[in-house]
Amino acid sequence: MRFFWIVFGVATQVLFALTVCRLFPFLQGGTPPHGLCPLRLVLVRLGIDFLLAVQFAIPHSYLLLPQTRERLKRLIPGPQYGCFFCTMTCLTLLLTIECWQPIPVTLWSLHGVARQGVRLAFLLSWPALLYSLHLTGLGYQTGLTPWWAWLRGRPLVRRWERPGGPYRYFRHPIYLSFLGLVWFTPTMTLDRAMLTAVWTVYIFVGSVLKDRRLVHYVGDSYRAYQARVPGYPFLRGGPLGRIPQGELVSPRSRVAA
Repeated sequence: MRFFWIVFGVATQVLFALTVCRLFPFLQGGTPPHGLCPLRLVLVRLGIDFLLAVQFAIPHSYLLLPQTRERLKRLIPGPQYGCFFCTMTCLTLLLTIECWQPIPVTLWSLHGVARQGVRLAFLLSWPALLYSLHLTGLGYQTGLTPWWAWLRGRPLVRRWERPGGPYRYFRHPIYLSFLGLVWFTPTMTLDRAMLTAVWTVYIFVGSVLKDRRLVHYVGDSYRAYQARVPGYPFLRGGPLGRIPQGELVSPRSRVAA
C-alpha cells in the first residue's frame, strides 16, 4: 500500500498540472460556433452542459465536508485525503471540459477596447488566484504538502493563522479570483451563460460551507476573524458578511486547531 500511495501522490500532481493546462483555454473561450441549431438540439446540449457543470460542483463541496472525510477515513488514510480530493476535482473538471457541448447561440460579444479589457481582466485573475492559493498553501490544495510529510515520515502540524494580503480585507480571495475566470469572457454564448450561472451559485454556496468548515476545525480564532472581515468586498450582511460574535456557531462544534 505504501508503494500505491507513493505512485498515487505523484500521479495526482501530474494530473493537476494537466487539468490547469486544459482549464485555461476552456475558460478563456474562443471563436463561438457558427451555424443554426434546432431548438431540440439546443435543449439537449444545454441539459448535458448543466449536468456537467453540476457534477463538478457537488462532489467538490461534498468531499470537503468533515462528515464525508470521517466516513472515508477507513478507506483513505488522512495524509492521502488531500491527493484523493485533488484527483476527484481534476477528474470532474476534465470530464466537464472534454464533454462540453458548445451551443451556437451568442448572447453578446464585445469588440475593441471593451474586448481587450475583459481579456486582460481574465488573464489577471490567474495570478490573483495563484497568489491567493500561495498565501494559504498551494501544497494543501493539491494534497502535496501532507503527502510529502507522510513520505518523509514527518508529522504534519498545521494551525490556522489569518493570511496576509487580500485576506486582510475579505475571507475568500480564492473564490473571488475563480469568479473572475468564469465571469470575464468577451463572448457570452448560451452554454457559457449557463456555466457562469451554475458555478457562481456553487462558489457562493461553497464559500458559506468553507466558513462553517473552518469554524468546525479552527474554532474561536476563525469566529473572531469572521466578525472582523467580510466574506467578499462590500458585503455587509448575510452569511458572507461580517458575522457578529453572538450569531456564530455554538461552542459545542469547536475542535482544537
